[in-house]
Amino acid sequence: MAPSSNPLNELAFECAPVGIVMTENRIIKACNPAFASMFGYRVDELIDQSFAILYPSFEEFLRIRNVGVEPLKRTNRYTDERIMARKDGSLFWCRVRGHSLTREDDPLRHAVWSFADLSDSRPVHALSTRERQIVMHLGEGRTSKDIARVLKISPRTVEAYRARLLKKFSANNVAELLAHLGGMPG
Repeated sequence: MAPSSNPLNELAFECAPVGIVMTENRIIKACNPAFASMFGYRVDELIDQSFAILYPSFEEFLRIRNVGVEPLKRTNRYTDERIMARKDGSLFWCRVRGHSLTREDDPLRHAVWSFADLSDSRPVHALSTRERQIVMHLGEGRTSKDIARVLKISPRTVEAYRARLLKKFSANNVAELLAHLGGMPG
């Protein structure tokens, strides 16, 4: 899938104020300078690389795939806010939005994604991979049962993580926890 050769489209892609990336089976096939810069790379360093290099861990790379496929199949829209990793290993929050070009067949075969760096408004706190996952889903308003179903763990395990997070950040409820973690949605 080649981008249009319209000069205005090419200029919009190159100068967009957010990161834009086109993927094929989670391999980067094209990205704009804003996307590469956000992650601390040059564009040519990212082409034909797996998205796995941009995640804090390979486990998170695998798990987020499982979260995103169903919404893309259902509505051809996916959005979340998550922690990603820069080339230097530093972590940062970003807003991710996706749209599949092959929705019915295989939504990740060809997709377009936008990334917005949220570093200025949302600091990264020291959280384990599982804590990050739980916080991400709490921020999206999911219940413990919903989170358990998505992460394939028990609702009691989700509740235990939630309780530990509340205690760790001296929060009385999820809203306070999310506010403490930097104004996550909710």
